[in-house]
Amino acid sequence: MSSLDVSSERPAGSPLVKAGDFNLEVVVLAVSDVDRAKDFYEGLGWRLDADIARGEDFRIVQLTPPGSACSIQFGTNISSAAPGSARSLYLVVPDIAAAREELLARGVDVSAVFHEGAPGARFHEAGRVAGPAPDHSTYGSFAAFSDPDGNGWLLQEITTRLPGR
Repeated sequence: MSSLDVSSERPAGSPLVKAGDFNLEVVVLAVSDVDRAKDFYEGLGWRLDADIARGEDFRIVQLTPPGSACSIQFGTNISSAAPGSARSLYLVVPDIAAAREELLARGVDVSAVFHEGAPGARFHEAGRVAGPAPDHSTYGSFAAFSDPDGNGWLLQEITTRLPGR
């Protein structure tokens, strides 16, 4: 079995992991200027959860978007990734137009609302069609923005969840 295979077998005596026991709670972003990133995300109205420094060589900042169970972290010596290398981080919203207007009011350079003209166009500018999804179908409307380092965010409008969520 390769290291990527998944098995339903478990070692004797180990606890069974139940659906819902895996909670994504933090995403680490690489940034070049911690204070600039902190100011940007606080400017979005995100809650500052922590800003901890241990000398000059370590700092960790954590912020959480309103209504989210998942936070972001960035800082000094917490990631080996290149600053700005995160792409297509989703922020799910119930009203894409209102969310976009809020970002614009906060000074964020956010794209116009778009939908996909071709599969996967949300991830690339080519193939995007201006305006919300036809009939404002759930999961179909997007807007994009980046933080000062270029870490990329997608707003996605979801009004009705698919079964199983």
